Amino acid sequence: MSRILLTTGPADWKKLLADPQKHWQTGYSARTLAHSWEQSEGFPPEVSAVLTQTTEPLLAKLSPFLAMPEFKVPLPGGNRPSQNDVFVLARSSAGPVCIMVEGKVNESFGPTLDEWRADASPGKAERLDFLLRTLCISPPGGAIRYQLLHRAASAIITGEQYHAVAAIVLVHSFSEQRTGWADYSAFVRLFGVEAVCEVLQHLTGAPSIPLFAAWVAGDRRFLES
Repeated sequence: MSRILLTTGPADWKKLLADPQKHWQTGYSARTLAHSWEQSEGFPPEVSAVLTQTTEPLLAKLSPFLAMPEFKVPLPGGNRPSQNDVFVLARSSAGPVCIMVEGKVNESFGPTLDEWRADASPGKAERLDFLLRTLCISPPGGAIRYQLLHRAASAIITGEQYHAVAAIVLVHSFSEQRTGWADYSAFVRLFGVEAVCEVLQHLTGAPSIPLFAAWVAGDRRFLES
């Protein structure tokens, strides 16, 4: 994709990773995602197909304007931000749209809320309260994956900064087994929605801007890149 900031090609994504030696490996999400997005004109074709099939007026004629890998969004209650795989600032006929992309192959979505809160601290309590208020949801069960909460919140927070008309959290999965699908489904169910693969869905609720989610199956040829 043209207009990817901080990079001149896939290899430049490596230096932006939290742990380049560990995460930059063939067949893993960081490297696969980098090759997929760098070699696309605009959105990767499978992502474009999902985003353009929606009838949502806020997302009509959606096209990417710029993208930034490993985009950090500060959150209260600690020093670690939410580090998003790709932030895309897009535009529709209605205005700016903020998209946070989470790339996956066979990696999990990280700890559950129960695991994350095992060493509960005032900072973690503050952060979770902030995430729930941002997403306008009730406290979920402990089996929900914490990563999905702060990725979705990142889309809303950044969308507010850019005065976006909508925010999207998008899982770009290259897993043949759809690893993590059950966790994603449990997450969107928090908003009263039953997950459907390859469909952009409105997550009901009353956040500051409308929030959408999608699970998109990536082109597996990039697993060999």
